[in-house]
Amino acid sequence: MDLSTKFTEIYQKQALNAFFAPGRINLIGEHIDYNGGLVLPCAIEFGTTLYTAPNNDNVIRLKSLNFDEVIEIPLQNGYTKQGDTWYNFPLGVADYFIKNGHTLQGLDMLYYGNIPIASGLSSSASIEVVTAYAFNELFNAGYSKLDLVKFSKSVENNFIGVNSGIMDQFAVTFGEKDKAMAISCDTLDYNLVSAQLGDYVLAVVNTNKPRKLVESKYNERVEECAAALKAFRQRFDIEDLCDIDAATFAENGHLIADETVYKRAQHVILENERVKQSIQALSQNKLAEFGQLMYASHQSLRDLYEVSGIELDAVVDYSKTNPDVAGARMTGAGFGGCAIALVKKAGFDNFSKEITAYYTQKIGYAPTVYQQNIGNGVGSIQLLSVPKQNTDSL
Repeated sequence: MDLSTKFTEIYQKQALNAFFAPGRINLIGEHIDYNGGLVLPCAIEFGTTLYTAPNNDNVIRLKSLNFDEVIEIPLQNGYTKQGDTWYNFPLGVADYFIKNGHTLQGLDMLYYGNIPIASGLSSSASIEVVTAYAFNELFNAGYSKLDLVKFSKSVENNFIGVNSGIMDQFAVTFGEKDKAMAISCDTLDYNLVSAQLGDYVLAVVNTNKPRKLVESKYNERVEECAAALKAFRQRFDIEDLCDIDAATFAENGHLIADETVYKRAQHVILENERVKQSIQALSQNKLAEFGQLMYASHQSLRDLYEVSGIELDAVVDYSKTNPDVAGARMTGAGFGGCAIALVKKAGFDNFSKEITAYYTQKIGYAPTVYQQNIGNGVGSIQLLSVPKQNTDSL
């Protein structure tokens, strides 16, 4: 898709700047980010591309090629959420900049995303971060990348209304090619972990069941974890649920009286241990061991955290029957969206064909299967003097 030509068709001018932010997958460590533990995400090649040019009309114009409308918003002293539309994400970023003392100028903006919408691959964080990065560059706001991560999370929590952690924005911003990111969500310290997959590739299987976080039980899970933390604080001086290790949980789990809250805590604490084991396995190129940890993670998310479903389970169930698959699990918050599988390159086409047939027979409609590589985080795109930028490979 030639976004430069599209930009000119829509706005009758050439784009002067362009930016890209990826989506992300979480290799392992689900529902850990708001519990102060370790997560292991990576950026992917899917993402959001943004082309811009200034205008003299004191408005921000927002257009996405993924949706129909063009939105024209006058520059003012702040904004509020407008229903459930996609442009709340850039609107929230604009609101943050303005309320923190930055002067915005008129801007025409064209977005294009190839992240499957509502799939759990962080399309929202991708839009937030690419917008924040663009504003930071265009208006000389002086924010660091870590600042962009923090306030993009604030937009998600306070403007959009989803009580998510910081993992998505962090991975979208700081990702590096062929490397996973071991992020400590309590301190935001992170280490890059070699993720050389060798004879394997990542298969992303979109269940095509949309995942709508605000409408899901995501916030309920956050509250249940807060209840578990409160129970442990009867005996332990801790900041986060992941400050409790597996051995301590085994000895003190009785502090949690509610059975459901107990199961949620059990998942979180054992999942945090699996992340530590996965970091070691990946860094030592023990892909079979990592694959088994993926399967264990999915089982825990299904049985203890209860955020899977028949669609995601079908992907993992089939994967266990295919000898070319080292491991599989749901990725993202769950309630629909995507699963990932570690599949031998030579067997990927067969995997794609067979899982499509299995899933369609079981669920009643087909999934969409993608092969993805681990990519880089947010950045600028160099435009030619006469723009003609093909973004299909982005």
